[in-house]
Formats: sequence, C-alpha cells, structure tokens
Amino acid sequence: MKANPSKIYLDILYSFQNKKRLLAVLIDPDKVNLDSIASTISKINQSPATHIFIGGSLVFSDLIEKLISKIQKFTKLPILLFPGHPSQIALNADGILFLSLLSGRNPDYLIEHQVKAAPLLKNSNLEVIPTAYLLIESGSKTAVEKVSKTNPILRKHIDEAVATAQAGELMGNKLIYLEAGSGALQAVSQEMIQKVTDFVEIPVIVGGGIRTKQGIENAYKSGATMVVIGTAFENDSEFFNQIEND
Repeated sequence: MKANPSKIYLDILYSFQNKKRLLAVLIDPDKVNLDSIASTISKINQSPATHIFIGGSLVFSDLIEKLISKIQKFTKLPILLFPGHPSQIALNADGILFLSLLSGRNPDYLIEHQVKAAPLLKNSNLEVIPTAYLLIESGSKTAVEKVSKTNPILRKHIDEAVATAQAGELMGNKLIYLEAGSGALQAVSQEMIQKVTDFVEIPVIVGGGIRTKQGIENAYKSGATMVVIGTAFENDSEFFNQIEND
C-alpha cells in the first residue's frame, strides 16, 4: 500500500494554503516492537494522523526497511523518512525530509551528510522534500543536540528563529521544521511559532515536547500546518484515544 510519492508535498502545500491541519506520528525504529506493529499502526489509523515519520538517532537502513515493509501492509498513510544520517535512508519509503540543520553550525549537518546522500536520492523513487530544520531550546539536552553537537536557538531569541527560517526559505527549502527535540521538557513556544509563520510563506512543521490535546491545539492556532507527535505516543499507545476523550 504505497502512497503516490508525487503527491506528498503538494498535499502539504494544499493544506497550508487552505488552513487544513496535518498530524504526523514519529516512529523510532529503535523503540518499536516489530511483532506488535499491526496493533501500533491500527491505533495510528484510528487517530487523526495524516502522515507517518520514520527516524531515530542511531538506527540503520536495513532495520528501517524492514519496519517500513511491515507498516505498508497495514496503512495507506504516506511514510516519510526523518533521517539523522545518510545510513538511515530506506528506499521503500514514500519520501524523505531532506534536512539541513540551520540552527547549528556543524558542517556535517549543514551540507556534508546531504552531499553523501544526494547520489542515492537522485537515483531513487523517493520524493525528496528540502526542509530547513531548526532546533529550539527545550529545557533539556535532547538527542539531536548530542548527536549533531550543536546548540539550539534559545527560546527567547525569537528574532533569530525568524531570520533562520527566512534564510531557509530563501535557500529554496519547501518546509520549515521547528523542533524542540525528542523528550523535550518544553514545546516550541506559541509566540515563536506565530512569529515564524507570520514571516515565511511556506508550511511550518512543529514537533517535540507536545504531550496534550491543548499542546497540539496551541501549535495549530499559532500557525503550524503540521504537528508531530513522537514520545507521547511512544510512551502511551492510547495517547490519541485519551486526547479525544479530554
């Protein structure tokens, strides 16, 4: 059940232009049980989710490919890679967020990993979506900080976040991703989301530290086109049932 890879970004853009809400569930291959994937995906299918993201800090493509093959048996939702390294590219996904970590200054995450991945991606059927990735201070040191060896944009430095997002847009990125990080203590602030969405003309994704229905609603009201839920669902597979009953 593979989604049409030519439609993914156009669908996101349509949602942005028409103020429709999108929701992605982030699955970390390191933390999911392949034997229970049917149950996991069934719960995602019953949720408001519109996309599935696959990514983790330490996993490799062979495990990711096995996971995607299993997921595709149970859903028609588009599956997008959310990679931290070129070794995490799995060719059986529907697309990939081609990330540049613009909040940091580590050349590996600004261009080096992208150069290594480019030949493989150019010869694949993956839909490649260039994405400006901004790590935002969240009250704790997240896996992204540790792995990338970069510092996040401070929560109070909203103008820096806006300027970085604008630079990402002008460089040709199709999406802005504001990321508090896996296990973040604090989500990206409403004020920062609002300011960034006010000053860019492309869809904004927001993830990290969102654990409640109100947190999801706050991100949408502030201008996010897509909200990403990871740790909350990872820790409680009944997360979406609970927020529907709130």
